[in-house]
Amino acid sequence: MTPTQQLQVENLIKVYERGEVLALNDVSMSVERGEFLILIGLSGSGKSTLLRCMNRLIEPTSGKVYFDGIDVTAAGSTQLRHVRRRIGMVFQQFNLVKRSSVLTNVLAGRLGYTSMGRSITGRFSKADIQRAKESLERVGLAEKMYVRADQLSGGQQQRVGIARAIMQEPEVMFADEPVSALDPATSNSILQYLEQMKEEDGVTVICALHFLSLARRYGTRILALNAGEIVFEGLPTEIDADKFKEIYGEDAEEVEIR
Repeated sequence: MTPTQQLQVENLIKVYERGEVLALNDVSMSVERGEFLILIGLSGSGKSTLLRCMNRLIEPTSGKVYFDGIDVTAAGSTQLRHVRRRIGMVFQQFNLVKRSSVLTNVLAGRLGYTSMGRSITGRFSKADIQRAKESLERVGLAEKMYVRADQLSGGQQQRVGIARAIMQEPEVMFADEPVSALDPATSNSILQYLEQMKEEDGVTVICALHFLSLARRYGTRILALNAGEIVFEGLPTEIDADKFKEIYGEDAEEVEIR
């Protein structure tokens, strides 16, 4: 890895269902510090699998993943916990505890820094509680901190997910289809919060998206997957009509999200 590279993936393979589904096929890539890398492709192309293999939420079948020179694929439980503490993640389905308050959900972002006793009892320091409130202010939800998560709209729940990730003070943010269940206006606001983390905090963002129009708007670089293989890697402006067909199929038509 070079000093500017934060993540390196080498020959990554993931096979599901007793060898019958090849989700990732010899994927190699690198991620530069401070970039907003967007993964695009159809459903089932391997975007989510790639993200989850990089922090080992899914175990790769073979290959290597390096984070700041650490071999993530060979890391033991303690080292892996430390790596994950440095990588925030926003999920497609929000992954909130719906019956808990917004504030409690955001505080969960500090569990990687909290002792086992505090984690079990749910006791957090005054500093952590204040930090959680500031994170909610940052995503415009300070007035909702004591509301149950299941009382929020989808866009608000995703903003809680971002606030929870901010609580980790991550160096890298993974966003796995964060706007797929949201309307266009809300989709833009969610991506703007991720862009803000990149610009203001220097966080590297890796985001999986369906829509090329959003990728063009927010991405500094795009990596496209098709059937578990990289079919494009470059600048958003380099994807023309022919390349779009190669990524999404001959019958696909681009949908503009405004």
